[in-house]
Amino acid sequence: MATSPQWRPRLVATDLDGTVVRSDGRVGQRTRRALAAVEDAGVPLVLVTGRPPRWMHPVVEETGHRGVAVCANGAVVYDLHSDQVLAAHTIDAEVAAEVVRLLRDEVPGVHFAAERTGVGTDPFVKEVGYEVRWPQPFLHEAEISEVVGTPMVKLLARVPDMDSDLLLEAGEATLGDLVTLTHSSSGGLLEMSARGVSKASGLRHLADGFSVASEDVVAFGDMPNDLPMLAWAGWSVAVSNAHVSVRDAADEVTLSNDEDGVARVLERYFGV
Repeated sequence: MATSPQWRPRLVATDLDGTVVRSDGRVGQRTRRALAAVEDAGVPLVLVTGRPPRWMHPVVEETGHRGVAVCANGAVVYDLHSDQVLAAHTIDAEVAAEVVRLLRDEVPGVHFAAERTGVGTDPFVKEVGYEVRWPQPFLHEAEISEVVGTPMVKLLARVPDMDSDLLLEAGEATLGDLVTLTHSSSGGLLEMSARGVSKASGLRHLADGFSVASEDVVAFGDMPNDLPMLAWAGWSVAVSNAHVSVRDAADEVTLSNDEDGVARVLERYFGV
C-alpha cells in the first residue's frame, strides 16, 4: 500500500498548472530533478492537464518531458515527442447545442467557446461576449451556431462575475449527465467534456497500456477537474494551495506548487 515504506508507484500522474507549475509559470529546479528521477527509474510519467495540446510546448521546454500527456481534461491523449494525437473523445454537435440551450435558460449572461482538438493551428472558437483570460493565438469569433456546429473536445461556458463552484452547481442541476462537468479556475468558468470523459478516463487508458493497475499509481492535483483522477489513483496527493474539495479528498497534502510540493513527495519514492 502507498503508506508502506516499501511501496513505490509504477506510474506517476500529475496535473500541471497550480500543481507542478509555479505561480510565475515556471517549473522549479527541484521539481525538474524529481520528474527526471521518475523517468530515470523507468517509471512512466504522465502529465494530466486541462490544457489543450498546443499549450503543452512550454511545459516540454520547462521539464524536458517528451512522453505522453492527457490533455483537455482527459479528452485527448497526446504524444509530446511526435506532436501527434493518439486518441480524442469529442462532444457531438447536437449535444453541445442542447447544453447551450439549457444553460442559457438557467444562467443569465453565460457565453460559450469550443476547443476542437487544441492541436496546432486548429482554432479556439468563441462567441461574442465570451471573455478570454489567456492569450489565444488561433482565436476565431463566430455565431453560437458555428461554435457548437462541429464536434469538440471541450465546451466552455463563462460567466465572469459568477463563482466557478456556483456555476458548476448550476450546470450539474441543469444538464444532468449530458456531459462531464468540472472546472479548474475560480473565474466563472465551466469546462465540459463528453459524457464519461475525465482525467481519470484518460489516465486509465494509458495505465492499461502500461499494464499498471490503479493501486500502483500516485497522482497529484489542485482543482476540481483533478478529483476523478485522484479518486482513481491508489495514492492521491493535493498541493497545499489546492481547492478545498481537493485537499479534503486527497490521501495526503504536500506543500504548495511554489514550494516544490510534488517534488517533496516524489523524492520519498525515487530520491534525487
